[in-house]
Amino acid sequence: MAIFLNENSKLIVQGITGAEGTKHTQRMLKAGAKIVGGVNARKAGQELDFTEFHPDAVLTVYGSVGEAMEKTGANVSVVFVPPKFTKDAVIEAVDAGIELVVVITEGIPVHDTAEFWAYARNMGNKTRIVGPNCPGVISPGKSNAGIIPADITESGSIGLVSKSGTLTYQMMYELRDIGFSTCVGIGGDPVIGTTHIDALEAFEADPETEGIVMIGEIGGDAEERAAEYIKANVTKPVVGYVAGFTAPEGKTMGHAGAIVSGSSGTAQAKKEALEAAGVRVGKTPSESARIMREIIQNG
Repeated sequence: MAIFLNENSKLIVQGITGAEGTKHTQRMLKAGAKIVGGVNARKAGQELDFTEFHPDAVLTVYGSVGEAMEKTGANVSVVFVPPKFTKDAVIEAVDAGIELVVVITEGIPVHDTAEFWAYARNMGNKTRIVGPNCPGVISPGKSNAGIIPADITESGSIGLVSKSGTLTYQMMYELRDIGFSTCVGIGGDPVIGTTHIDALEAFEADPETEGIVMIGEIGGDAEERAAEYIKANVTKPVVGYVAGFTAPEGKTMGHAGAIVSGSSGTAQAKKEALEAAGVRVGKTPSESARIMREIIQNG
């Protein structure tokens, strides 16, 4: 089992002809993802040869997401589109009714993200948006939608949801001996399509996910809200890590969402909220990994 993405997922890449789209299409194919086409209205009709990376991967570039879905049965789109075009790309995917859109692009204006998120909601939330400014979603051994390296862990029983891309990779590597059902990089922008809570809910419902690692960072109150959700709804063990204990107050650090005002949004406040909900929080990513390993090995 996995959440959001599995071995039956059929992927298209919006922006497949760009440098990043091409490079990561190659990497996703090597990871076993079933990529069935690409989208670029200006290059519709072209065929791209990726057979070096998968023997069946001669991919057609379609003029729209709707056409790509009709011709290929795609149900997932991975977006490698420049920031100024991303809002239109996501709205096009939502209009087509695709199940999942993974938005890798960073530097998207927050207003644009809020607009396409609200648009998806007003259309009935039929399309799940992950991101933007995220590494994507990987279900090891099954599929990979985004830029997460596929060779640092195996399939297993841990679910991972993280704001941070690099900490996603570190946690995957440190727990590679146990492996993961799905790893979800939700991104650290102020407005994102899928939250910690969304992933926690899905992992709780997944029968093969035995434990959950949740990585947060300073800024906002997403982790505090997740703690309340865990306390009320999650029965599986959750281990946390919060990045940013040494960040100076009032200074934006890294992700656009990581700004602290007073006690609100500090790593310590988030740690205390999570621990009050029964979540064990490591002082470092490695300590969080050790805690999860102990939980899984001790049953």
